[in-house]
Amino acid sequence: MVKPLYDNRLAINIGGLKMNTPVTTASGTFGFGLEFQDFLDLEKVGAVTVKGTTLEPRSGNKGQRAVETPAGMLNCVGLENPGSDYFLQETLPKLKKIAVPIIVNIAGNSPEEYGKLAKKLDVDGVDAIEINISCPNVKQGGLAFGTCPDSAVEVVKAVKANTSKFVITKLSPNVTDIVEIALAVENAGSDAVSLINTVLGMKIDIARQQPVLGNVMGGLSGPAIRPVAVRMVYQVAQAVHIPIIGMGGIMCAADAIEFFLAGASAIAVGTGNFSDPRLAETISKGILEYMDAHGIKNIQEIIGKALPNR
Repeated sequence: MVKPLYDNRLAINIGGLKMNTPVTTASGTFGFGLEFQDFLDLEKVGAVTVKGTTLEPRSGNKGQRAVETPAGMLNCVGLENPGSDYFLQETLPKLKKIAVPIIVNIAGNSPEEYGKLAKKLDVDGVDAIEINISCPNVKQGGLAFGTCPDSAVEVVKAVKANTSKFVITKLSPNVTDIVEIALAVENAGSDAVSLINTVLGMKIDIARQQPVLGNVMGGLSGPAIRPVAVRMVYQVAQAVHIPIIGMGGIMCAADAIEFFLAGASAIAVGTGNFSDPRLAETISKGILEYMDAHGIKNIQEIIGKALPNR
């Protein structure tokens, strides 16, 4: 049962996924949520989105995995996680005690693997599945599922066929046309989309004259990518009819409000959690202050307000 912890003007219902506040956490930046309990009351976020989970444990990439950039960070962690069995046996029982929706981000090497994982996680305590389609597709020579509409559709269909949960597809920005991918996964049955994932980038150590990251390239996140994320949410919102969860460099309430105006129904805080572990709660309070200042009675009033003909 979700507790009414905030002013009900912030309450949001996206396709049956009910949240007291439209501010959740981005996968990969919040662990399993439990790691933040010393800093933040987890029941004061809209939902907890756990780190990428795979069928089997993964040790991640070798070498340096993260480096700070002038307006964010690069990472190539490689989906390090203890695997689905550990999550179900050790982590989920603890998460079930928290009165907020739990969203599990999943990753796989093939549509079949995504389907198996979705079926395994179709249990009490898991409220939604977020499909990470920015993973290498080993059957297609390393091409990421998220860059090919047909591959993305295969994954979404495999997940939908194996779960009764709300399904969110997380979109990659490393594409020519993100709207094409969004429409493809919507037509395949995705209940919502979240965007954007990290932007591919790299850093070179000029003293060593070599790439800094062990994987050479990694995902850029933080304020540097926010204008790109807002633009993509704005474009996708004009094309799809399913809810959008916006993310990418959100560091304060003003940043979050940009995403709502661009068409997002909810937002996720990612890299900002590292600099301020209470940021998700702080942003919710800031949104209420904005609403008070502008005479807004419900968060729904500003969703998509900056879109043409709205």
